Amino acid sequence: MNPRLVLPLFMAAGLIVAFTPLPIPPAAPQARTFEIDARQFSYSPSELKVAQGDTVILRLVSQDVVHGLYVDGYAASITADPGQSAALTFIADKAGSFRFRCNVTCGAMHPFMIGKLTVGTNDWLYRSVGLAFLAVVGAFLPFTSASSRKVK
Repeated sequence: MNPRLVLPLFMAAGLIVAFTPLPIPPAAPQARTFEIDARQFSYSPSELKVAQGDTVILRLVSQDVVHGLYVDGYAASITADPGQSAALTFIADKAGSFRFRCNVTCGAMHPFMIGKLTVGTNDWLYRSVGLAFLAVVGAFLPFTSASSRKVK
């Protein structure tokens, strides 16, 4: 193969792997339950990941004062009293990243009590594996320049 074509072909293959829609069928929707501990001024866990179409059940447990949880983009909210829990159920039908935040003033750092809900598939994992495969294959291909060839 012409060495001048190898690099452009690998670059084209990398762009295809990075930006072509994946033909992976989505998993069947399932119920996902998360227990979120709320305390001044954080949620634990603060990042949640679900697939689009999943039924999400958030169980908010307040550890110290009254806390709330409002999910941007879904207009869903709950409030939990100290030592108590409350549950919120909704269907994650919108793909993307959404913030969830405390909607009950709980102290001076209240505006920083936020978390993140990611709805969708993990396409970047599959794309990263494809790009890594291309890099490994490319590392073993012989790259020779015109100056290194013997002239007869």
